[in-house]
Amino acid sequence: MKLSALAAHLGASLLGDPDAEVTSAAGLEEARPGQLTFVANPNYASLARTTQATAVVVEPSFSEIAAATLRIANPYLAFARALEFLYEAPMYAPGIHPTAVIAPTAAVGLHAHIGAYVVIGDHAVLGDHATLLPHAVVYPHAHIGSHFFAHAHAIVRERCRLGDHVTLQNGAIIGADGFGFARYDTPAPDAPAWHKIQQTGVTVLDDHVEVQANATVDRASIGETRVHTGAKIDNLVMVGHGSSVGANTLLCSQVGLAGSTKVGKDAILAGQVGVAGHLTIGDGATITAQSGIINDVPAGSTVSGTYAFDRIKWLRSYALFHRLPEILREIRQKAKEV
Repeated sequence: MKLSALAAHLGASLLGDPDAEVTSAAGLEEARPGQLTFVANPNYASLARTTQATAVVVEPSFSEIAAATLRIANPYLAFARALEFLYEAPMYAPGIHPTAVIAPTAAVGLHAHIGAYVVIGDHAVLGDHATLLPHAVVYPHAHIGSHFFAHAHAIVRERCRLGDHVTLQNGAIIGADGFGFARYDTPAPDAPAWHKIQQTGVTVLDDHVEVQANATVDRASIGETRVHTGAKIDNLVMVGHGSSVGANTLLCSQVGLAGSTKVGKDAILAGQVGVAGHLTIGDGATITAQSGIINDVPAGSTVSGTYAFDRIKWLRSYALFHRLPEILREIRQKAKEV
């Protein structure tokens, strides 16, 4: 694609040869002639001066470099859009593979691609333009909207409801049983100590939700677990039963939400964040990687940190930690008085 055409598609200003062509994309250090790259983090600005890429997507104020530049306010988003022009995604023609098993009572919309060994249960409903790749499974009475895309081995359990444009990556499981067990007061010898609580609820994914590889969104014991419009759930994330994830929120890799967690809209939970059950994370909150959350998080705040030692000592230390600025002021005041 010529840079002039790419700039027009992106709405970017071009500084450089409009007839130069790019055919693929790469990182700043790996890029070669004929490739496009980008700078969204100022820490990598120096690499742009030595890159061999034909063109670099940058902010409007970026200094002039040897490579051509496509200048736009949000280089990261522009680069993401450019990839859609430069990368030819696999196409799946409508049709049903002969090894697929579709219940006679199931309803599959128009233009569906149903791959090898797909199973669709009784009274399940799929909207138009669904794509289910090999070994995907839709349980009975699941209801799924249009433009559904299920990669191999993705599973939607019974009675779960998915909106339009939902994507499930490989091994994503929607609606598995929540982790609910009640302990017997006096377990009999050699008998189970825990009684399984029937998980009678469902999981609901609204429009434009993506759940990535080997992530799980458990069904509720009663009611529903819900992921709202536009939320994105990364690999190996676990959303506990009865939880709610707000619109456009990001749950990054290995985040764990215990049951009945409420996460607001536009929040970001970075990798390996753990949230205790029955807590509320406010709209727009950011929780940094490996943080452990045991209290509600106010809207718009950024929080960090986690510790693990004797619980009583930890609670006392936690209370003291919050008073450190006050204690420091008192010490400084005493020092002045002396």
